[in-house]
Amino acid sequence: MSKPTAGIGMTSQRTRERMVERLRRDGIRDERVLQAMAGVPRHLFVEEALASRAYEDTALPIGFGQTISQPYVVARMIEVLVHEREPKKVLEVGTGCGYQAAVLARLFSEVYSIERIKGLHERARSNLLGLRLANLRLVHGDGHSGLEKAAPFQAIIVAAAAREVPEALVRQLAPGGRMVLPVRVSQREAQRLVLIERNGRTLLETELDPVRFVPMEAGKA
Repeated sequence: MSKPTAGIGMTSQRTRERMVERLRRDGIRDERVLQAMAGVPRHLFVEEALASRAYEDTALPIGFGQTISQPYVVARMIEVLVHEREPKKVLEVGTGCGYQAAVLARLFSEVYSIERIKGLHERARSNLLGLRLANLRLVHGDGHSGLEKAAPFQAIIVAAAAREVPEALVRQLAPGGRMVLPVRVSQREAQRLVLIERNGRTLLETELDPVRFVPMEAGKA
């Protein structure tokens, strides 16, 4: 039996609105991002047993050793991507359960999302089916390689921590484009969000917040 999109009790629209108000208090300012977060029922993307925790500001397990990112991190990364601009085409590396892809689909006219783990790719497809997002394309593939056939992208968002920025993703970033991703920055496995902006042939790299993501792996699984 499918979960009710509207939600009830701890998965209700009211609970979702409280999540958005918390994001606003925590510093998310872009109303486009807040409205996109408000519009996606996060409880559809977690296990039934965890549905009552879907709108807490915490990461939750989704199987295959992966997690759904906490709402604040999703909102923060997307806000960085769209700051003072309206990019049309985005690549997401690491579909996971499909939640962030659904949020992106409310902000971008074209969304491509790539997932290396076949089981998760199929789960995301199932989770997203009821939302009927015609502008979202899911791909089973190696995120390190990006998606050359759909490049260039005005925005790229990566949902796993890389040891270094994948060259293929840099090549697929359009002029004036932005990429945000977690990068491991020390031997202690600390991670920070990094913003990369392409200005002509120049790349500008800016370190942002400390974060904690699962490691980015190469190849398909």
